Amino acid sequence: MTLRRATEVLEAGTWSAAGTVATVTLAFDDRHRRRVRLVDDSGEAFLLDLDDATRMGDGDGLRLDTGGIVHVRAADEDVLDIRCADPRDTVRMAWHIGNRHLPTQILDDGGLRIRADHVIAQMLVRLGAEVEAKTAAFDPEPGAYDEGAGAGHGHGHGHSHDH
Repeated sequence: MTLRRATEVLEAGTWSAAGTVATVTLAFDDRHRRRVRLVDDSGEAFLLDLDDATRMGDGDGLRLDTGGIVHVRAADEDVLDIRCADPRDTVRMAWHIGNRHLPTQILDDGGLRIRADHVIAQMLVRLGAEVEAKTAAFDPEPGAYDEGAGAGHGHGHGHSHDH
């Protein structure tokens, strides 16, 4: 039997759920790939075979060469939800997180989510944030140099990393 191949990433909101033939649940680090054997949530293997390494977000689709789409879901991970008393403090926290180049998800309520890190959690609490450790899906913002689904991860942002 020939392995199904996923050869294209379809950005969330650009494809119809009616075409879904499977789902695959992946952690953040597993959603930036070019070529790898994956197993969908029902246990069936398929090959992710893209031209370039691509960041896949929660809700993206993978078009199969056999027809149909595999729905990408963000796996639950250990994360920190960060909330502040006012928007100005939230922006301050975002600055400190960004200064450390940490992938960050902006929550619907204006809070921030990062992967669990006890050192960063202590820093944010000292700066006045409310930090809640939990297990939840992690789907951070693409970087400023990412171009959404289908884009590789760029890191040429014009400064050194000597902070």
